[in-house]
Order: sequence, then structure tokens, then C-alpha cells
Amino acid sequence: MDHEQVIAETRDWIEKAVIGLNLCPFAKSVYVKNQVRIVVSSARHIDAFLEDLDRELDHLAEVDPEVTDTTLLIHPTLFPDFLDFNDVHQIADEAVTEHELEGVIQIASFHPQFQFEGTEPDDITNYTNRAPYPTLHLIREASLDKAVEAFPDAEMIYERNMETLSKMGIAGWMALGMAHTKRNG
Repeated sequence: MDHEQVIAETRDWIEKAVIGLNLCPFAKSVYVKNQVRIVVSSARHIDAFLEDLDRELDHLAEVDPEVTDTTLLIHPTLFPDFLDFNDVHQIADEAVTEHELEGVIQIASFHPQFQFEGTEPDDITNYTNRAPYPTLHLIREASLDKAVEAFPDAEMIYERNMETLSKMGIAGWMALGMAHTKRNG
């Protein structure tokens, strides 16, 4: 798959959904300063993808946050099944520990079929974590802590996002041009 297309669709999702709907109030400041690194993996198997993850963890741990504050590691084709990707997220969390980066970096996951436990596949609330492609988001905890301090009621973000998406519904989501986040769904 064309990496430029993957990056373009990911940027579209960030701009229209993540920032546009304010799903993550912390995203805009680092995005507009070009501090979001977007890496598309071409790994042919999970072990090679995990090597890409190792490189990105090392990179984020070493680079100045003013250059790269956060990283999105994407693989457009290796993980079509959400449950398989969810298992990879657990392995990724173990990699954080292996790199001795607990308390330094945490990982969030996004997937075109993301589904919270106890929800139906097309429940609109799942779309808070739906991205065009399977994505691991490597986040600096220090940056997150700083952002949470500056954002009153940060613990309410999740509930506010659910309310926002419930009001707009799937039709509203698709009207944003986010049909690619329903891929394989």
C-alpha cells in the first residue's frame, strides 16, 4: 500500500476527527507544531513490525520532545482483525517495559474495527478509537501529564467524546469524510 496515501488518510482523520471534533484536546498543539511523527511500517510479519516498534520506542525516548512529541506507528495491511491487533497492543505494552520506558512512554491503539468491550460493532462510541488503519500511538507521559494539568476536567474527555459521537451518529461521522475508518467494519 502506498505510504503517502496512508499518511494522507491518517492526517485527514487527525484533522477532521481527532482535532476537528476535539476528541483529543491535546492533539492540536503538537500537530500544528509538526511534533507528530507518522511512521508507516512495511513489515511482512509481526516480528518485523515489533522491530519497527522497538526502533520507534528508542527514537521517541532519545529525541527532543520539541522535535517529536508523539509517534503514530501504522501498518495498513498486517492486522485486519481487531482482536489480533489488540493482542499486538498487549505485546507493545510489554515492549515498553523491556525498553525500561514504563512511566516514560505509554501506548494507545486505534483500529478501523475498534470495539470497546460490551458494545456492538457499529456502536458509535467505538469510533472514538477508530482510525483509517491499525495504529499504535506512542505517547510521552510527561507531555500527557503537562497537557492534563492545563486541561480542566481531563477525566471527562472520554464521556464528552461519547456524547459528541452519540449526537452526530454514524451518518454524521461519515459526513465528515471518515468512511475509511469503517474499513472492514
